[in-house]
Amino acid sequence: MKAASPYTADELVLRMVGISKEFPGAKALDRVDLDLKKGEVHALVGENGAGKSTLIKTLAGVYRPDEGQIWLDGENVGFEGTRAMLDRGISVIYQELSLVPHLSVAENIFLGREPLSNTIVRSIDYGQMRERTCETIESFDLSIDPKAKVGSLGIAHQQIVEIAKALCLESRIIVMDEPTATLTGREVDRLFEIVGDLKKRGVSVIYISHRLEEIERIAERVTVLRDGRRVLTRQLKDITTEEIIRSMVGRDVGEKYPKQDITVGEELLRVEGLSAEGVCRDVSFDVRRGEILGIAGLVGAGRTEMVQALVGYRKKDRGTVSVSGRETRIRSPFDAVRAGIGLIPEERRSHGLVPEMSVSENTALAVLDRFSLFGLLDRGQLRALVDGVVERMRVRAATVRQRVKTLSGGNQQKVVLAKWFLRDCHIYIFDEPTRGIVVAAKTEIYRLMEELAAGGAGIVMISSELPELLNISDRILVMHEGRIVREFAKGAATAESVLSYAIGAGAKPGESPEPELG
Repeated sequence: MKAASPYTADELVLRMVGISKEFPGAKALDRVDLDLKKGEVHALVGENGAGKSTLIKTLAGVYRPDEGQIWLDGENVGFEGTRAMLDRGISVIYQELSLVPHLSVAENIFLGREPLSNTIVRSIDYGQMRERTCETIESFDLSIDPKAKVGSLGIAHQQIVEIAKALCLESRIIVMDEPTATLTGREVDRLFEIVGDLKKRGVSVIYISHRLEEIERIAERVTVLRDGRRVLTRQLKDITTEEIIRSMVGRDVGEKYPKQDITVGEELLRVEGLSAEGVCRDVSFDVRRGEILGIAGLVGAGRTEMVQALVGYRKKDRGTVSVSGRETRIRSPFDAVRAGIGLIPEERRSHGLVPEMSVSENTALAVLDRFSLFGLLDRGQLRALVDGVVERMRVRAATVRQRVKTLSGGNQQKVVLAKWFLRDCHIYIFDEPTRGIVVAAKTEIYRLMEELAAGGAGIVMISSELPELLNISDRILVMHEGRIVREFAKGAATAESVLSYAIGAGAKPGESPEPELG
């Protein structure tokens, strides 16, 4: 016989009571409570490893809790599995997208519940499927072909497809895990408008994000997890950002954007007239020793594609690259590495790391050629160097033999950085360096970037977070439709001026991107 409900159904649509979950060697959740009101946006925050993902996967039916109860609309549902929870109206949009690349947008959205025709021979009604897909996608003010293969879309548009998939399910509870990690500007604003519309229709949202400014903008309440336990649930109007951060990390965090007074030296990198068909054209800039050069722009502006062409990952049509005053021919990523250029990519798990390999093996990947003779590795010397750089980068791992996929996002980012530091690169390109990383870990990444710059490296930083760009960069370039349309000198940029040029409002046809001085 089921126990009586601990709440009135009119007040709450969800209550998770005393949820505990233990994995071999680790207790992921320890008697966690979480409730959700009808039409509410409830923020769930915590550092990587705090238990957020485990709690959500328990709600979604992926994990069976060791103890605790889940109540939906006054009914104790127990453990029913993923399909049953989906049928009950619970959708989860995970940070790691769960799309099938070789299927179309429409096929992904309706996967497993395709509409059928009313003919004698029942078959998938692709026309209806595409029509309903268009209606949902157009609510984002975007133009995505429902017949396009998902694998051909950029990350931001793939995120939109995931959100559309949940909306088409007519879910009553939607969990959004870092939904804006790959969105900028207008896409974020539109997403928040959609969330507002969902609230008006009575849909409840659990919103997971490391961007506390978003949480303050969109949520009514916040729950903080730390080390698998709930440490706080409060109305956002009654708590400060500093209190949330203190609850997340269990201590006061120092200055969020550490910035050293570094003397900028000679030119390390010069790019002139770089063009790649369809992604960037006539891009020119320079980076000096000790300088952090920020690159701003909306999704689709060509920032990532431009640096991919720079390091030889993507074919360029024309343009020159000079390193330390000498023109350098870069036709492949290996040429870039030999020139001392290290790319810390946006998608670190798929492009920067081998998840199944250890911390030590990933760190050593870029220097294997230096420690091998006739195919034999000098493992002793290599191990000593790897241990040293992992310690210097403050990678938090039980051992260097730990598989890198088990690390938090911030520590994975440090392993990518350690790989290039061991290679002794002097030019570092960071593409979205703090994407999916909690506040405390972000500060550590900023500090490492500052230390590299202070040591004489030149840094290029692509970021969709304007506060990050404004506080860390020495200069800021703004890209729009594949071109650099404005350069801001140190201290001259504001969030409004950067965004104005990023959306094309500040750039006039044929205008030269001369520096704007303070």
